[in-house]
Amino acid sequence: MTDAFRHARMLANEAETRQLAMDLAMAVQPNDVVTLEGDLGAGKSTLARALIRAIAEDDMLEVPSPTFAIVQPYDLARLPVVHADLYRLTSPDEIAEIGWDEVSDRALLIVEWPDRLDGALSGDRLEIILTLAPGRGPNARNAVLVGHGSWGPRLERLMALRGFLDNAGWGGSLRRHLQGDASSRSYERLLDGQRRAVLMNAPKKPDGPVVKNGLPYSRIAHLAEDMVPFVAMAEGLRDIGLSTPEIEAVDLDQGFLVIEDLGRDGVIRDGAPIPERYMAAVDVLALIHARPRPAQLATPKGPYALPAYDRDALTIEVELLLDWYLPMKGARIPASEKYVFLQRWTELFGEVEKAPQTWVLRDFHSPNLIWLEGREGVERVGLIDFQDAVMGPAAYDVASLLQDARITVPEELELQLLSRYAAARRAADPSFDMAAFARLYAIMGAQRATKILGIFARLDQRDGKPQYLAHLPRIWAYLQRCLAHPALERVKRWVDDRVTPP
Repeated sequence: MTDAFRHARMLANEAETRQLAMDLAMAVQPNDVVTLEGDLGAGKSTLARALIRAIAEDDMLEVPSPTFAIVQPYDLARLPVVHADLYRLTSPDEIAEIGWDEVSDRALLIVEWPDRLDGALSGDRLEIILTLAPGRGPNARNAVLVGHGSWGPRLERLMALRGFLDNAGWGGSLRRHLQGDASSRSYERLLDGQRRAVLMNAPKKPDGPVVKNGLPYSRIAHLAEDMVPFVAMAEGLRDIGLSTPEIEAVDLDQGFLVIEDLGRDGVIRDGAPIPERYMAAVDVLALIHARPRPAQLATPKGPYALPAYDRDALTIEVELLLDWYLPMKGARIPASEKYVFLQRWTELFGEVEKAPQTWVLRDFHSPNLIWLEGREGVERVGLIDFQDAVMGPAAYDVASLLQDARITVPEELELQLLSRYAAARRAADPSFDMAAFARLYAIMGAQRATKILGIFARLDQRDGKPQYLAHLPRIWAYLQRCLAHPALERVKRWVDDRVTPP
């Protein structure tokens, strides 16, 4: 793939200009640069205005031309935008005098007349060149888009996505950005009259750097590298009577899916669990765990085998505490102590591997549960985000729900939900051993909390997402609950001696 990717597009009318702006609005990120070139009257300000309104999701937003102000900032909910018209600049040195640096940090920069900067924007950027097309109508424009540097593959993917939507019958839909998860996936809500759907944009993950035994972290932890696991689990869960999104259109090679929109109603209200809905979610888990589940599922590409939540995966996850959380707290742990930490976990993971294995969705918590008021029983709980599913102990997903990383589940409610889960399991299997399950629940809850402390520190330190740090005190509290179980006595001593609370 070359560093520069070019795409030509005819904008025959305002509707096609708005569509291009919407495509771009779904792709732009903080610190991106989009330059607009063309003669006077070529439509640069028109496209810029459409792009800003698409990001704001407000077709009536006032977007004046910055010809006289030169720089016009917008503090939009999704990301800040700076619209600059440099036509009146006579020297690149003048840019510092107009406050460019103060408003441009982590903003999307939309720059008209970028040539006034004399090549200062020659790095990664999306260049759009507009020319009049009088033979196609008074408002027609030719647009040539050139992706430079990292924008090359992004532009290529953006255009592939446009083709996918057109072929799937959603070409004319209104696209609205949805808050995604901590992964590289992005989501949109598609609106077309009375039709609603969700677009999943999940590019295949490239292998990251080698971290152990010649493998990257994602391979060892068994994280999905494409959307085949999502499709497999969606069908598998639906086959046992659960509510997953119907898949309307899919391109597994590209990682594009149009799926059923299950709505916006979740299982929390005002930042707290809704007990009735959490009880229904516990019933979902009890149903999944009530009988053995196959480790192999069907997909359009053939059988898909769920990976085992094995010792290597469990271990590399707890190592995130050592690699990210402890350094963030300024702690220096000698190699000998790290070895002790991992040895104590290894002893526990031997128990985990011997436990009965079932489907572990891995992200079974409030952000991924949709409440479907019009359905009955377990079907009231809509499930999303299960592409990282593995074969492992039932206790993991129960801990994921009852010790939710993003909202606080009171300990009293946690115990009520555990009691409900145990009753459902016993009803399906009178030999269900609650004491053995409680031991695994504590082990997997502690493993998960240890992992998340590291993940949230990594999201801050590596990915520039400090908002996740607000959850660390909650995760720490969950970890302390789990470490109180006698099974974790040796891990608890190590943590008490060497890990600083958030």
